[in-house]
Amino acid sequence: MKRTVLRQMPDGSVRYVQPYHVSMEGQEMTVLCRDDEDYDVMVKIICVCARRKNVIVIIYAVVSNHSHVAILAICQDDADSFSEEIKRMYSMWFSRKYGRSGIMKKVDVKAIFIDSDWYARNALAYVPRNALDNGCNVDEYPWSGYRAMFSGESPIGLPVTSMSKEMKRDIMHSGDKLTDVTWVVDKDGRLIPKSFCDYNYLEQAFEHDQAFFLKTIGGQNSAEMRYRLIEAPRNRLTDNEFLKIVEETSQRWFSSNIDQISIERKTRIIPYLFRTLKTTVPQLSRVFGLPREVVSRIIGLSKPVSSGKVRF
Repeated sequence: MKRTVLRQMPDGSVRYVQPYHVSMEGQEMTVLCRDDEDYDVMVKIICVCARRKNVIVIIYAVVSNHSHVAILAICQDDADSFSEEIKRMYSMWFSRKYGRSGIMKKVDVKAIFIDSDWYARNALAYVPRNALDNGCNVDEYPWSGYRAMFSGESPIGLPVTSMSKEMKRDIMHSGDKLTDVTWVVDKDGRLIPKSFCDYNYLEQAFEHDQAFFLKTIGGQNSAEMRYRLIEAPRNRLTDNEFLKIVEETSQRWFSSNIDQISIERKTRIIPYLFRTLKTTVPQLSRVFGLPREVVSRIIGLSKPVSSGKVRF
């Protein structure tokens, strides 16, 4: 599959983009979506935030206490900005509707770069599989982008661009102008996934074979994917657990064990692991066998040496 692709972005520029998985997780007792209106608003917030932060939605799923979105973004900073904007906007909605502030302090957002074909396909399959968390079949769940995939039909409904300013605010819950979007809502005012999801990206990822997509969803080890996408980035790992992920990443990137790669390659991989896993400078130092001050310089926590070179 082609993980890096050329796309026209929401801001009109044409850029190379790569896939990221974005998750918003509430603590066990934090219910983020309490009724159909909340689910509908969350989907629309995902859509609006993607436009604001210049990323593209591939597929999404919203369940009661968390949401998942696979996106295409130019860089990690854009993916991070998108995830934080979802949290900010939904926090405003939740506070207004329920009169409760601070609830989103119990919610964590995380954007993870998808760095291999295997990882990409499984992340794209994992997103709609979350419908099972709400006790629904994947193909029947209304708050997912699954229906946009392999459908072969053009979205039929009311274009958002044809709405008045007041309608956009009432239906889309946004004061943005939205004069240049392709979005369409159905008779119930819900966004039609086909009108804003990049289904072409997902379909090419599965070689334009719907059976391949369904087989990946059905045969997936969901516990493993949850660990990779949700738990490992948020929970402090033991050195052994962390080393395992480091070795897997080194194999994916460089086809070598971590102790066999050059210092230049370590300098590339360390910032990625620091941003995507809940780790520390001491742990990185131990696993990579580098002095702590060197690791700090690599990840930008201290100033580089005056010569511009990293000394080891």
